[in-house]
Amino acid sequence: MLSIFEKRLCNILQEGLPVCRRPFEKIAKKLKSSEQEVLRQIKELEKSGIIRNFRAIVNFNALGFTGTLAAAHIEKKKLNSVVNAVNSLEGVSHNYARDHYYNIWFTLRAKSQREIEKILRELSGRFGTEFYSMPVERSFKLDVCFDALSGGKSILTGKERKISPGRVMINQIEKRILEEMEGGIKISERPFDFLCSGRLEIEDVLKIIQRLINKGVIRRVAASVDYKKLGFRANLLFACKVEERRIVMVGRELAKLAIVSHCYQRRPFAGFDYNLFAMCHGRSVGFLNSNLKSFAKKQGLKKIAVLSTVKSLKRK
Repeated sequence: MLSIFEKRLCNILQEGLPVCRRPFEKIAKKLKSSEQEVLRQIKELEKSGIIRNFRAIVNFNALGFTGTLAAAHIEKKKLNSVVNAVNSLEGVSHNYARDHYYNIWFTLRAKSQREIEKILRELSGRFGTEFYSMPVERSFKLDVCFDALSGGKSILTGKERKISPGRVMINQIEKRILEEMEGGIKISERPFDFLCSGRLEIEDVLKIIQRLINKGVIRRVAASVDYKKLGFRANLLFACKVEERRIVMVGRELAKLAIVSHCYQRRPFAGFDYNLFAMCHGRSVGFLNSNLKSFAKKQGLKKIAVLSTVKSLKRK
């Protein structure tokens, strides 16, 4: 059972570390505590598995990547082989088994849509079943935190951050620092010192990190949590079909729901003509379904699909 202090700490750490020499000292002041106590509590949260890692949350679109949500119907006898093949792909960060005819859903990132189509085409040929792509056409919500104080009832919307409108060029030093930060940051009084090298002093490192944030390449440097241990024991994918003239309005309203972590308009495919998607998290499937049923009724949605998660197959 987490204390109020630990829950507040989880929230602050998800929002992002201050870019300074001793970020935990600043966090301690906000919590009216000491730096050493904050570091001790973080290590305990890591030990219990509540904090999974600390790393740079990267906006890959700014680096020239594109992504999609892919789905496929996989027969039981092929399931293990398909999961192993999908999870081995470098561009796959999340993969879920869901309670639906299309039972495998994963996110895929690559340098271009052409490359994504090539990867999915190769999977289709290899396993004798179609893998479908649903690329994002419009984003309504992303960059969120799980409210540890809510008991699995509410997701916090992250702070407004700069979103790059297109590809951003970065130099070799920026690239090196970005890659090392994405790989993970160890908790210490001065967690950014490991990035120093040669004539690159800590003040130079901090300026580079802040520059990458200002460019929209780094969203934040933050903790990734095991949200189930914070009370968000259920998650599902909600999809609905919305007329084009209403999709912006409905998408914005869906994104406001406290159970929604990500919300996108996606390009549908034949046989699954839903165009508005939301990832939902909460204390139970019943709790999520109740919220979504009320939303669908209020918005007059006639065609919806609720895809419960059977198993998380991969999550970075």
